[in-house]
Amino acid sequence: MNVDWPWPWLPRNVDKIADATGQHLYLALLPVLFGLIISIPLGWAASRWPAVRLVLVPLAGVLYTIPSLALITLVPLLIGTKIIDPLNVQVPLAIYTVALLVRSVTDALLAVPREVTAAATAVGFKPTKRFLSVELPLAIPVIVAGLRVATVSAMSLTAVGALIGIGGLGSLITEGFRRNNAVEMVISIALIVVIALIIDALLLLGGKLITPWTRARQGVGR
Repeated sequence: MNVDWPWPWLPRNVDKIADATGQHLYLALLPVLFGLIISIPLGWAASRWPAVRLVLVPLAGVLYTIPSLALITLVPLLIGTKIIDPLNVQVPLAIYTVALLVRSVTDALLAVPREVTAAATAVGFKPTKRFLSVELPLAIPVIVAGLRVATVSAMSLTAVGALIGIGGLGSLITEGFRRNNAVEMVISIALIVVIALIIDALLLLGGKLITPWTRARQGVGR
């Protein structure tokens, strides 16, 4: 196996790496965004009605246990896409994101103190305004924690799409394997890990910035 680390392969393939990185981010992050948008109303419904929660939360757990490669290969049969269509990766990733976040959103909303929601209702907040202005902001720390897990998971699962010819950094891993090039494989894997860690750190920072009251509470606790 070629282990000429990391020269001369790296400088000759900067453009290829940049393109694969852009594709990887597009394939991974767009489904996470859609999954988050879908999960919030589902989690709200599950937190509001026990019967919905009894069905939705276990169903989400079952969906997350479906092997990624099986789901990726099944999607074209279900929605009629071509085998190398990016949707074949993005739809399963959105499903996995929803499966992860439904429980997080549900738990986060259930954890909002009842006295807080009662106070908001007492001062005249309608249910929609109460949810958007009181319940959802208080639930953000738990939702962000779930979002971090979903995003890191999506970054790694996106590489599986390379097995059916879809781009991203996973395509460099499979290409390196075919060419017996350890450098290409290691760099691609390292990039996936580094990018996932950077995005995780950004989500952690963003969550703290939009919930300053949690920092104040921690300061009081000390």
